Amino acid sequence: MTRWLNRVATVLAVALLLFFLIAPGQVDRRMNRVAGDAGPAPSADAQRMYDTLAVADLHADVLLWARNIRYRYDRGHIDLPRLQDAGVALQVFSAVTRVPTGLNYERNSATGGDLITWLALTEWWPPHTWFSLRNRALYQAAKLDRFASDSDGQLVVIHSREDLEVFLRRRQASPRMVAGVLSLEGLHAMEGRMDALQALFNAGYRLFGLAHFFDNEVAGSAHGEAQGGLTPLGREALAWMEAHRAIVDLAHSSPATVDEVLDLATRPIVVSHTGVQGTCPGPRNLTDAQIDRIAAKGGLIGIGFWDAAVCELSAASIARALRYTADRAGVDHVALGSDFDGATTTPFDATGLPHLVPALLQEGFSGAEVGQIMGGNVIRFLRENLPEDTAGP
Repeated sequence: MTRWLNRVATVLAVALLLFFLIAPGQVDRRMNRVAGDAGPAPSADAQRMYDTLAVADLHADVLLWARNIRYRYDRGHIDLPRLQDAGVALQVFSAVTRVPTGLNYERNSATGGDLITWLALTEWWPPHTWFSLRNRALYQAAKLDRFASDSDGQLVVIHSREDLEVFLRRRQASPRMVAGVLSLEGLHAMEGRMDALQALFNAGYRLFGLAHFFDNEVAGSAHGEAQGGLTPLGREALAWMEAHRAIVDLAHSSPATVDEVLDLATRPIVVSHTGVQGTCPGPRNLTDAQIDRIAAKGGLIGIGFWDAAVCELSAASIARALRYTADRAGVDHVALGSDFDGATTTPFDATGLPHLVPALLQEGFSGAEVGQIMGGNVIRFLRENLPEDTAGP
């Protein structure tokens, strides 16, 4: 009997080990796909134009998945080799800390189950991350730092304008270098405590999304139950972020939150990954009035690549949304906000970014305007709005 029980225990242990080894990759592969119409390959002239650009993207969630981004993968949308092959100069890496079970675009509860707990367990995240949103954010920041330190200088994490200027100078001699900037997807990672903002800032976060898929202690979400505006804690957090030159990200925020932040903010804001109602109606896509106000504040709007942002999985639909937004806001205020690896399906992975050049030219953008949209605007915005040095004020 003892020998039989030992065999059963061994079989169960092996099965459990195989599950933990295989399941994260399979989930990643299923959740982050490529499908749709990437459009025609760029002509030789369009590719030459692309090769001169400093490409930058405002949002990717690759830190959530069990990938060491120093290596090339055959799943998902980005890793360092694919960013390098695409000539990407700067990628904003976002940290997701909580996703409600039963996730939908219309109405999610702030209580109940959390999908990231399951992901943290299956991906072998350390125990201190299992039940702490703040620790999950700190863990993902440390992951990016570790990837950078192990990359032989090919990946550099940017915290300040000084860091960015040094990187841009170095990249002239080493064009395969990539800069990373950290972004937080939702201030529920504060866990209701103002002192957490300083800890997150010290860990490297420079873009701070106020809400994600549910209302939190700081702000209402476009997908929440109440969808209210800023709370008293949210107004205090906004003042702190402005004082420390942290960049406010209104992606996923409720209309009430967007309006209130635009009323109170004295510095430009971003909407890192979104669509616009003018080309794709949807509960989190920006209205014309919101586009106008964000531009008037000097802000930057990143157009996403997934279906709910642009309604069709195609390079043409992305370019169409960029055209519409540029026509309203001005070309200085539009950028790429792919949402690569955000449990999304996109028409191409990072290596397909050159396909956007012919699509943008087809929409009537000039070569200089293509350069702004593909990354110039992001780099200018960060030059103007990051803290002056790593220490901040």
